[in-house]
Amino acid sequence: MKCNIAVIVGGDSSEYVVSVKSGANVLENIDTNKFTPWKVMIRDNQWNVLDGDDIIAPVDRNDFSFELDGKRISFDYAYIMIHGTPGEDGLLQGYFEMVNVPYSTCDVTSSALTFNKFICNNYLGNQGIKLADSVRLFKGDKIDVDGLVKKLGLPMFVKPNAGGSSFGVTKVTEPEQIVPAFEKAWEESDEVLAESLLEGNEFTCGLVKLEDNEYIFPVTEVIPKNEFFDFEAKYVASMAEEITPARISPELTEKCQQLSSRIYDMCGCNGIVRIDYILKDDEFYFLEVNTTPGMTATSFIPQQIRAMKKDLTEMLSEIIEDGLKK
Repeated sequence: MKCNIAVIVGGDSSEYVVSVKSGANVLENIDTNKFTPWKVMIRDNQWNVLDGDDIIAPVDRNDFSFELDGKRISFDYAYIMIHGTPGEDGLLQGYFEMVNVPYSTCDVTSSALTFNKFICNNYLGNQGIKLADSVRLFKGDKIDVDGLVKKLGLPMFVKPNAGGSSFGVTKVTEPEQIVPAFEKAWEESDEVLAESLLEGNEFTCGLVKLEDNEYIFPVTEVIPKNEFFDFEAKYVASMAEEITPARISPELTEKCQQLSSRIYDMCGCNGIVRIDYILKDDEFYFLEVNTTPGMTATSFIPQQIRAMKKDLTEMLSEIIEDGLKK
């Protein structure tokens, strides 16, 4: 009998629409000769199994199952494709640990660590990873504009501290832009991070480590047509040029891949992860870890898998089969 695979989409962040598109591509690429995939939507505390856009059954959260045509169907594995809460911050991971269902992403601790940019930065920075200087403020804190400029300089980035990197991000070039930038970011998260600008080109590297195989994907070079790689640049094809493999030397490529492998291990990651960098003076400066990276047909990870001459369906099968063994 084929295992039932829940592809979980939705969530409660602004990246809901991206999650739905990513999940659709994962669903399309799951090998139905091996598995039976189901679309599970989690949104506003409602958990439902969907056929397309139609609800066919609510999920029984006591054991992560549902009833269809009088038959009880239990999920054997959860492929989490929620960007932001509750799929990327450890909340869903904790639930699946309790109901003993294997899942595709980092565990509770790793998800919580990487989701909080400030804490992750401090952890990795203390381990020798190069990254930008930063300041964290909580909603309601007084914004010391002069102090921020003195510490971080201009331009600086202001972004939500806990959440994705697509919404609520502002590149600040003038002091009078700082307060509005924080107010915008606080709409996405109660914690906001201000970071010094790193001048350089952006690169990203995906990878996954399984029990029997380890795949460190080709590096992608990102050239946004906007001032930085914002939501539009990420998801409107004409607004960024993405080059895979990146136009850098074999030595720099290996350096980025090895650094990505090191960060993956340091953060205790699992499943497919994507790590973003700025390259400055031949050094890769860490930006963030994406533990549920986009999986739309044009997203970085599918691009990198294709560049490896690998098939996304085969890769998903390896990941699911690896999880089912644990």
